[in-house]
Amino acid sequence: MLSIGIVGLPNVGKSTLFNALTKSKLADAQNYPFCTIEPNVGIVEVPDARLLQLTAVSKSQKTVPTAIQFIDIAGIVKGASEGAGLGNKFLSHIREVDAIAQVVRAFTDDTIIHVNNKVDPVDDADTINLELALADLDTVKKRLDQTRKQAKGPAAKDAALEIALLERVLAQLEKGQPVRELEYSDDETLIMKDLHLLTMKPMMYVVNVDEIGAGGNVPTHPFITAKTPAVGVCARLEAELAELSPEDAHAYMQDLGMKETGLDKIITTGYRLLNLITYFTSGEPETRAWTVKRGTKAPDAAGVIHTDFVKGFVKADVTNWEEFVAQNGWTGVRDNGKLRLEGKEYVVQDGDVCYFHIAS
Repeated sequence: MLSIGIVGLPNVGKSTLFNALTKSKLADAQNYPFCTIEPNVGIVEVPDARLLQLTAVSKSQKTVPTAIQFIDIAGIVKGASEGAGLGNKFLSHIREVDAIAQVVRAFTDDTIIHVNNKVDPVDDADTINLELALADLDTVKKRLDQTRKQAKGPAAKDAALEIALLERVLAQLEKGQPVRELEYSDDETLIMKDLHLLTMKPMMYVVNVDEIGAGGNVPTHPFITAKTPAVGVCARLEAELAELSPEDAHAYMQDLGMKETGLDKIITTGYRLLNLITYFTSGEPETRAWTVKRGTKAPDAAGVIHTDFVKGFVKADVTNWEEFVAQNGWTGVRDNGKLRLEGKEYVVQDGDVCYFHIAS
């Protein structure tokens, strides 16, 4: 299951956003720093309008969306990498997530204390990014010292590659820059995975805006790039929407000119960051969404249903979800030539509807 850690300075709206996204009261959203101590965890169904259409066509008894896990992590302050605030314990929680949603404050509210006594989303982001970089800096320095000591004999060649990489990464971190922005070879990528660096994790900015900016306007920032995009969300408005019925929430969004919720924005961006796609299985018993990495071949995609399916994979019936709906299900796509028979080398595409044939 995809997990996204919500991080940021204290009192920027992390817990309010978490509660809104998960439609819960798990997180204590109070007007003082460090009201979140242990991380709060919530699981949310991923909205996907395609599921309902597939369910209707197959007359499925059950509809099962894919899910995403949000983790509300305690506020980070300047000096956290050296133990300030709640310190390294909470930096370790970030290491466990697949992606980071960094909340920065752009809303104005004199009744909510800002830990730095000013509303400056760019400064918020700089503080968090620097602390994450400093934590990584310590990790890389230790690894570099260790690798240099081991760079003898037969291991010298492999060590030379790692040393060159670590020196390049170290230079990036010393500038306070995230290492995800660098390019890596396949061999270097394996080394980077082993380091588990915080600034290597895919990250998005969630700019917590005033309601007037809920449409998505975000401030410019030098770290907002193709690899670190930003979405504008009004956590307070999202909390209001979470309290309404789906019908009332939809009407309220139309009145405000909102085309999608904050949850939709964050999930869409999270899937893009992690290079994920959704495929479907659909029949009378159930219609279900499944999440896999883009580029996944059919046997491995079947393996997310059951690990035995990887070895037992024989072939797959495949069609696009739109064809499945237009042709009224499996019989229609088969009769009208819209069904493809795919083998072990087929790369599953977003929106595919699949039926896997497995050897018993």
